[in-house]
Amino acid sequence: MNLKEIFFQICFDYTNNQTTIESLWWEIETHYSEKSRYYHNLKHLENMLSELKLVKDKILNFNTISFSVFYHDVIYDATSKINEEKSAEFAKSRLEKLGLNKTDLSEISEQILATKSHQKSVNRDINYLLDADLSILGKDSGIYLEYTKQIRKEYSIYPDFLYKSARKKVLQHFLELENIFKTEDFRNRYEPQAKENIEVELKSLRN
Repeated sequence: MNLKEIFFQICFDYTNNQTTIESLWWEIETHYSEKSRYYHNLKHLENMLSELKLVKDKILNFNTISFSVFYHDVIYDATSKINEEKSAEFAKSRLEKLGLNKTDLSEISEQILATKSHQKSVNRDINYLLDADLSILGKDSGIYLEYTKQIRKEYSIYPDFLYKSARKKVLQHFLELENIFKTEDFRNRYEPQAKENIEVELKSLRN
C-alpha cells in the first residue's frame, strides 16, 4: 500500500466520511511536498512506516503511532524551535474531526512532542516512534551521505560556520547518549553503523 492508502485505511477505523479523510490527506501531502523539504518529506514518512511495520507485533497501538508518523513533521520550518509543538497542535485539531477519543489524541500529541528531544521514554510506543524517526542514521554510508546533503539543503539559509557548529552539537548529543536507539530491535539493526556514520560526518564537519 502507498501512503495515501495507509492513511485512508486507519482513518476508516474512525469515520466513513471520505470527504473529511480526503481533506486531511490533501493537507498532509501538501505540507510534506513543500519545496523546502529535501528530507522531511513523504519519503521520510514511507521509511518510518516501513520500519515500524517490521516491529508491528511489539507496538501497543499501531493506529496512534501511525497518525504520529503522518503528523510529526507536518509543520517544518528550519528557522523555528517549536515545530513539534505546532505539529502536535495541528494533529489534534485535525484528528478531532475523525472522532478520536481524548486518550488517543493525548497519546499522539505526547508522541509527536517526544520527537523534539528524543529522550528515552517509559512508553514503549514512543521509543519505537523515536527509533523509526532516527533509523536513517544507521543506514549504509551511501544512504547516510545523501541524507546529510538533504539536511544541509533544508538549512541552506544558514552559512557553513553556523550550520557546522549546530550540526556538530546534534551529532555529539547522539554519541553521548547511552544508546542512540531506545529499543533492542533498532539497536541490534542500526546502532553500530549509526555511530560509524556519525563519526565520519563529524570528521567532515571539522574540515
